[in-house]
Amino acid sequence: MKNCKKLIALCLALATIFSFTVFASAAGTDISASGDSASAAVNLSSTVDGSLDGDPAPTAMSVTVPTVLPIAVGTDGTVTTATDAKIVNNSYGAVRVASVTLEAAGGWRLTAFGNKSSLAGEKVDSNKLGFSITLGSGAAKNTIAGSSTSQQLLSAPETGCYMSGEGDAARNSVSVKYDAIVTPVSKAVTNTGIATVLFVVEWDI
Repeated sequence: MKNCKKLIALCLALATIFSFTVFASAAGTDISASGDSASAAVNLSSTVDGSLDGDPAPTAMSVTVPTVLPIAVGTDGTVTTATDAKIVNNSYGAVRVASVTLEAAGGWRLTAFGNKSSLAGEKVDSNKLGFSITLGSGAAKNTIAGSSTSQQLLSAPETGCYMSGEGDAARNSVSVKYDAIVTPVSKAVTNTGIATVLFVVEWDI
């Protein structure tokens, strides 16, 4: 008798649990006559793990930008920069570079980019940097005169800023070409931070 009561209690408990459990399923609509129709709604849910009952979440953004843009200046003022810098979109969705800002650091200031001869009249150790950056097939964006510490080189997406999602290897990255001119230094410097490039990336909506 006791075992029978326990079995009944267990069945009631299971019935209660299943009554509150929602199963992901495709419910059916009956068509009862030839030629009749029925519609099926297609409902989208974005979830963390892609399962029908997963926690809600948007598409994850993952974009890799250069950590360092190195500059080497020779004893004659000739500048060499890296040739393999790029921005890579590792996200499923397309993205774009929304803006690029250059901020001077370490007591340096920004000046107009051009031929290195434009700095020939500057005092040694005057710590001035002229900078140019080009994204993909876009136009070069150059610093301008003014001896400022911050300049926005790109204020809105344009040609060269757009990247498709991961899986499209031909279009999910853009090259970062850059050049610079710097005033003379009286002492050798090694890996000294003189500026920071701030890339703002957003979904291509």
